[in-house]
Amino acid sequence: MSHLIAPGMDVIGAGEPFLPGISMGHNDTIAFGLTRFYMDQEDLYIYETNPKNANEYIYKGRWEPMTLVTESIAVKGEAAPRQVINRFTRHGPLLVTEAGKNRAYALRAAWLDSGMAPYFGSMEYMRAQNWDQFRAALNRWGAPGENQVYADRSGNVGWIPGGLTPIRPNWDGLTPVPGDGRYEWSGYRNGDELPWEFNPSRGYVVTANENNIPPDHPAAKKGIGYEWADSSRSLRLKQLFDEKVIAGKRFDVKGSQDMQTDIVSWPALRMLKLLEPLRSDDVQTAVGLQLLRGWNGSMATDSAAAALYEVWSSGPLRAAVLKAALNVEGAKLASPGDATRIRLLLEKPDGVITAQQRNALLLSSLSVAMADVTKRLGTSDISKWQWGSLHRADFRHPLRALVDEGTRKQLDVGDWPIGGSGFTPMATSYRPTDFGLTAGASFRMVLDVGNWDESRVVNTPGQSGNPASPHYRDLAPLWAKGEYFPLVYSRSAVESQTTERLRLEPTR
Repeated sequence: MSHLIAPGMDVIGAGEPFLPGISMGHNDTIAFGLTRFYMDQEDLYIYETNPKNANEYIYKGRWEPMTLVTESIAVKGEAAPRQVINRFTRHGPLLVTEAGKNRAYALRAAWLDSGMAPYFGSMEYMRAQNWDQFRAALNRWGAPGENQVYADRSGNVGWIPGGLTPIRPNWDGLTPVPGDGRYEWSGYRNGDELPWEFNPSRGYVVTANENNIPPDHPAAKKGIGYEWADSSRSLRLKQLFDEKVIAGKRFDVKGSQDMQTDIVSWPALRMLKLLEPLRSDDVQTAVGLQLLRGWNGSMATDSAAAALYEVWSSGPLRAAVLKAALNVEGAKLASPGDATRIRLLLEKPDGVITAQQRNALLLSSLSVAMADVTKRLGTSDISKWQWGSLHRADFRHPLRALVDEGTRKQLDVGDWPIGGSGFTPMATSYRPTDFGLTAGASFRMVLDVGNWDESRVVNTPGQSGNPASPHYRDLAPLWAKGEYFPLVYSRSAVESQTTERLRLEPTR
């Protein structure tokens, strides 16, 4: 997090650790925040290399030399630096070579193109004062693909994606292609080809990494992207917005925090409807049914139902559906299966899975899940089951294995139970093997537009990268609980809360 003040600039928020600027935050007039817009900006090229010279590859009927760049890397304990040769084709860096097959692979990526600096494009839009300036800046954004949401002091809201999408004239970009000249990009699509919204009639905009290209928009047929996040988080947020609008409730900072950290699972609410009419003579399965029937879909840390649901839906249920829908080999290839498509197969049984088969596999897989949770938590007493006992945010330093125990304790941040899942607005994806946290929104921000000092924010694990600093891990427990602290902006508010000042002066 940074607050940058200079002539013509007063902007606060979060940026990338290695770049100047603010990627999400606000200046004195506008606010902006981002999620990923998964446009396809990469291609893998396969080359036939010269049997007599592995540094040459065939391109348009002739052998073309690779560009060789030698790097000198100093290694602790060694007298002489090591020499490493990096190889580049006309498309990008060489990733893998297969000498015995005279084959090599390289990556072409928009973000490696000349003049590109991912996230550095924020240097332009963070100084914008209105929607037109902001939109113009995003039209010149290169990488990565981003959704930017916008609000200003005049009450306007908007959404616009940004990023460079390659134009592939004769293939879709979904598979590797030969690098012999037959598959070349013919430039990038203009940013104006992407959809955008400004002051939509519904009164709000939502992005949550889902495919938000309208089906009837021309961009939907242009191969902008193929792999998106599940839409469950977006659907839940829209539900919360609509409930407030219908009820005529005011949108405020606290309500926005609650929406951002909402832990109700949209898929779980849908799956519970399938379980309502089912009954079982098996005692363990009946207990599981009863537990889930009385549940509101909240992935709270102290919820026994949440623990059962996630173990069930991510493991035994998916495996059972894939086995029923595909042959054994097909199920292996499709595992673990896309959660949304698994649910759709169950909600709309047809010739692939009949309603009778569906009900049988729901019950049989639930029985397996009950046994699994009992084994994982060490008890069949469901009153002692808690989702947070399985789903934990464990911040371990990547170099911990190389240091002694004392240093390891200083480097590691800590371990906390955490609610939510990969399908809740408070996204907390996990490893399917042990349900440990793997991804989430490390930075959360709620801005009170115009009344900036009332804004709220949290970062994890802390603001300092120095393990000896009190701010190295102090925000992690707040983040895990979905809590925030003030993001003060005005000079007077900043000075009133300043505890330390560092002044850097040039030497003469």
